[in-house]
Amino acid sequence: MSQEGEQGQEQSDRKKYEFRKVIEELENFEGSGTQLVTIYIPEDRQISDVVAHVTQEHSEAANIKSKQTRTNVQDALTSIKDRLRYYSTFPPENGLVIFSGAVDSGGGQTEMITRALESPPQPVESFRYHCDSDFLIEPLEHMLADQGLYGLIVLDRREANVGWLKGKRIEPVKSASSLVPGKQRKGGQSAQRFARLRLEAIDNFYQEVAGMANDLFVAKRHELDGILVGGPSPTKDEFLDGDYLHHEIQDKVLGKFDVAYTDESGLKDLVDNAEDALADAEVMQDKNEMETFFKQLHAGERATYGFEQTRRNLIMGSVDRLLISEDLRKDAVTYNCEECGATEHEMIDRRKSTPTHTCTECGNEVEATDDDREDAIDHLIEIAEQRGTETKFISTDFEKGEQLYNAFGGVAGILRYSTGV
Repeated sequence: MSQEGEQGQEQSDRKKYEFRKVIEELENFEGSGTQLVTIYIPEDRQISDVVAHVTQEHSEAANIKSKQTRTNVQDALTSIKDRLRYYSTFPPENGLVIFSGAVDSGGGQTEMITRALESPPQPVESFRYHCDSDFLIEPLEHMLADQGLYGLIVLDRREANVGWLKGKRIEPVKSASSLVPGKQRKGGQSAQRFARLRLEAIDNFYQEVAGMANDLFVAKRHELDGILVGGPSPTKDEFLDGDYLHHEIQDKVLGKFDVAYTDESGLKDLVDNAEDALADAEVMQDKNEMETFFKQLHAGERATYGFEQTRRNLIMGSVDRLLISEDLRKDAVTYNCEECGATEHEMIDRRKSTPTHTCTECGNEVEATDDDREDAIDHLIEIAEQRGTETKFISTDFEKGEQLYNAFGGVAGILRYSTGV
């Protein structure tokens, strides 16, 4: 991938993370009654039209019987109108999504919140006004779904599995077992008759596998980036050469690849073996980054992991690529020791209260407040951007991606040079 492409992917990953963080926040909000307002605005919709629509909804909200709901809905619509004043004629590229409403804050209290998300990862397709007890976030979740869609088929003469590669995620969907007899005939069957029955059974099984694939892939043929077929020779060759697949997806086949297993694990082997065909696919980019990390780690040279160690290397400017697990959801806490003046950082679960910290310099117990907390990913990325370090978000949908999250704390780095830190 070119340098411009890598920079674009890095910005895209960062924006996806920021949007995902807002979505997770919005998921936890609940309103009392239908008083949470969501508006999706396409980029070609004039802001003046949206303001007029919101004004009309504000007028109609006067008819709501419940005084509390009426007040909350009208306050939310007023807040949305105020936010729309920040935009001129049209929304930003790809559109705009605004959420506003009185959310439960505990103890029978409510809090008015307003969130505006500009330029989502994919264009807002149509104008939508939604008022309910929850914010409408499903369209945004679909936008954040991994990009890249490949069909996967693995088969031999005993079994087959069909599934998807969706961005970085391998998803098994259908499987089949064959009734193809072994090569040794039984009893008094003639060799000729046995061979004919065996060929018929093979043909029937190939038709069954093609039927599974056609059912799954044909409906998505316009979205498919390609189809990969794996298995031993000559099975995969017979299957493809026999024109069993629907012609519209036969044309989508990128290649055939040797795969030893044809169960669900064979789908993962297929993706691994199709590395060249999937060179631009997100999952292969992640795999390549983790392969490089483990190579440097085993050599004991240019690798770092763990929050504090990676952070120190970032500050030194020695990190070439910062690797962050997509599943990481933690806060960074800054501890300032009044006893010796040391400043230290620790990563904690964002759902838990701020713990005390033992200063490694003098052993003093140090406390921190919520003001000393911030999102750990934002903290690391800010340092990375200041030092010219690339940031890569790594999926957990493959083995080494899981290891980054589970064994290395979700944070690692590939270094420009060995530091000893």
